[in-house]
Amino acid sequence: MLLAEVARVSREVAETSARSRKSALLAELFRAAPPEEAALVIAYLAGRLPQGRPGIGWRALGREVAPAGQPTLTVSEVDAAVTALAAVSGAGAQGERQRIVDGLLGAATAEEQRFLRSLLSGEVRQGALDAVALDGVAAAAGVPATALRRAVMLDGSLARVAGAVLAEGSAALERFTLRVGRPVQPMLANTAASVAEALAALGPCSVEEKLDGIRVQVHRDGERVGVYTRSLDEITGRLPEVVELARSLPGDRFVLDGEVIGLDAQGRPVPFQAVSSRVGSRLDVAAAVRSLPLTVCFFDVLAAGGRELLDLPARERHAALAELVPQASRVRRLAVEDPVAQVVQAEEFWAQTLRRGHEGVMVKALDSPYAAGRRGKQWLKVKPVHTLDLVVLAAEWGHGRRTGLLSNLHLGARAADGTFAMLGKTFKGLTDEMLRWQTERLRELATGDDGFTVRVRPELVVEIAYDGLQSSPRYPAGVALRFARVVRHRPDKSAAEADTVETVLGQGQGQGQGQSQSRGEGLG
Repeated sequence: MLLAEVARVSREVAETSARSRKSALLAELFRAAPPEEAALVIAYLAGRLPQGRPGIGWRALGREVAPAGQPTLTVSEVDAAVTALAAVSGAGAQGERQRIVDGLLGAATAEEQRFLRSLLSGEVRQGALDAVALDGVAAAAGVPATALRRAVMLDGSLARVAGAVLAEGSAALERFTLRVGRPVQPMLANTAASVAEALAALGPCSVEEKLDGIRVQVHRDGERVGVYTRSLDEITGRLPEVVELARSLPGDRFVLDGEVIGLDAQGRPVPFQAVSSRVGSRLDVAAAVRSLPLTVCFFDVLAAGGRELLDLPARERHAALAELVPQASRVRRLAVEDPVAQVVQAEEFWAQTLRRGHEGVMVKALDSPYAAGRRGKQWLKVKPVHTLDLVVLAAEWGHGRRTGLLSNLHLGARAADGTFAMLGKTFKGLTDEMLRWQTERLRELATGDDGFTVRVRPELVVEIAYDGLQSSPRYPAGVALRFARVVRHRPDKSAAEADTVETVLGQGQGQGQGQSQSRGEGLG
C-alpha cells in the first residue's frame, strides 16, 4: 500500500471531529490494506512505530528535502527504513541516520513528508488513537468492537490482533486469551478532584495508597517468573527482589499487578528518579541491588489457582490476592462499604498516605472487573494539585495538528537577580482557542525565531498546574516541574507578579519533595 493513502486518511481524520466519520475513514483504509501490511497501517494511523522511537530529533527531520512529484513510497519501504534507523549505532551514527532520513523524505511527496515527520517524531495528532482505530478495525473485519477490544487488551497489541482479524475474521479472536507469561495492558484510572467526589461517584469502594514507583505486572508459571512494565517491556533480570518474592508465594501459576518502589532508612519512599535509575542501571545487577534495594507492593491479581480472574468484582479479586500475597507486600487499603458514613475515615486515610510520602490515593469500585487496557471510571486517582503563575520565556512551533501554532511553552519563575529561571516546558492543557490566542500574543513579544523556537520578551504569565518537583541539572534552579499543564493564560498579571524561584522551592519542600528528588521518563 502506498504511504500516500495512509497520509491522506490521516489528514482527513484530523479534519473531522465526528468519531463515527473517523472510524468510517479508517475502516475503508483497513479493508484496502494488504494482509501483510495491515498491522503496519494500523500502527501508523495510531501514531506508533513497531520499532519504537528511532532516536532522531527535529534537527534531522527539519532539514529541507525536495519532495517527490508522484507518490511511489510504500508502507513496507517506510518500515524497512525505520528498521534501518533503529539498527544504526557506533561511530558515524548521526550522519548515517541523517542519510536514511533524507532518503526517506526524498522518496515522499509533500503530504507524505508531513505525515512522516509527525510519525517519526511521535507527534501524530490526527485523533486516530487506539479507541478510534479499534472501531475502524472492527467495522473493517466485521467483528464486535467489544470482543476485539478484549482481545487487544489481553494480547497487548492492537496492530497484531487487527492483522489477525482482518486476515482471518472473527475466528482469530478465540486465540487471544489471558496467558500466564504474556503481559496484558494494565487497567488505568481517571481523575477525581477529591476523595469525597470519588466516593460519591463510585459507591462502595476501596481507597488504596497510590505509590510513585514503576508499575509492574508479575507472571509466575512454575519456577519461571516474568516481570513487565506498564508498556509491556520485560525487566525481569533487573528486579531479582521481585522474582525472589514471586517464587516465595504459595501459588505457582498467577498474574499480579503492583508497583515497585524504594524506601529510605525511615521507611519513606525515595524519589521515582532513583527507582528508575536503579532499574535502568548499567551496573551489574548485584551492585544495583546493593545501591538501592527495591520493594514490590501488589494491589490486584488477574489470574491465580488455574483461573482467570479479570471478570470477577474487585472485592473478590482482593480476597484472592490476600490469600496469595502477605499483607506486607500488598498496598495499604481501606474498604469503604458505606461512602456516606465513611467519608471522614476515607479522607483521613488520604491524609495519612500523604504524610507517609506517597503521591495520593486510588479509589476503586468494589464491584468493578479488571478492565485491562481501559481508562474507565471505576478507578479514580486523587492527588494534590499545585499551581504556579509562571512567565513564558519561549515557545516551540507545533507539528501535526499544531503546525503553524506556537505550542510547547518554556516556563520560568522570577529569580532574585531579576531574571527568570526556566523550570521546564509543556504543551499540555492547551485548547485550540488557547493555542491561537497565545500564538498571536507571543508573535507580538518575539525577539528571535530560529525556525523551531521563538524567543519572547518575558511578559506573558500563565497559570500552571503540576504534580510536584523533580531535580534537574539542566535548569538553573536545580528543579523542574512534574507533569506541568496550562490552566489558563493570565494577561491580567504582569511578569513582576509571577511566582519566584523561592516560592517554587518552598512549595517543593511543603510537598515533601526536596531538591534531591526527581522523576524521569521511561520505565514507569
